[in-house]
Amino acid sequence: MKNKFYSEDDLIPVSALSDFVFCERRAALHFIEGIWEDNLFTAEGTILHERVDDGSSTEARGNIRITRSIPMRSLALGLTGKADVVEFHRKETGGIKLKGVSGLWLPFPVEYKRGHFRSERSFEVQLCAQALCLEEMLNIEIDHGALFYGKTRRRLDITFDKELRVETETTAERLHNLIKSGVTPPPHYSKKCKSCSLVQFCMPDICGTKRKASRYLLKVFSELP
Repeated sequence: MKNKFYSEDDLIPVSALSDFVFCERRAALHFIEGIWEDNLFTAEGTILHERVDDGSSTEARGNIRITRSIPMRSLALGLTGKADVVEFHRKETGGIKLKGVSGLWLPFPVEYKRGHFRSERSFEVQLCAQALCLEEMLNIEIDHGALFYGKTRRRLDITFDKELRVETETTAERLHNLIKSGVTPPPHYSKKCKSCSLVQFCMPDICGTKRKASRYLLKVFSELP
């Protein structure tokens, strides 16, 4: 990663990385054009996050301490946000000290998602970004985290290997460059468009290609009285 640090004014939400990996145009509609819209999927996700983000402090479960809604940021990546849940696992070595608690503890970020248990690269990048933020803040290396899926109540453990770290750093840089450019990419229709809350603004089935746009306009004109 380049030896560069962003200012506080340039920080963007960690969740934006998931948007960008899912669809660069969606990220641009959000962060360049300021278009936001909920659908059933985003509403369910919001409710799930509200249940997690209940303002509680820390609870202890044996050798695991669970903390919710931890503020985080990375000036190296230009990111800011809140971690849904960060578990701190007791370790003999290689951990950090927690205020008022004996022993050493290793952070383990957990990101909550709606839907069914599955592997989703955009979610993995977002979770890795959280880990990189925590690493920068706490000066420790974090090897693993997890995605929790609300529909199936299952967790998918994620390893923050070199490939995922590089992809996350590159994604953050590309997203900053996209926002700085102020240019929204053209639409490209695919199956995932059906679940996107911005599909009515993006109109990928109409504007995705010149041919589709031309057919649409011909249809509109042909129906005029």
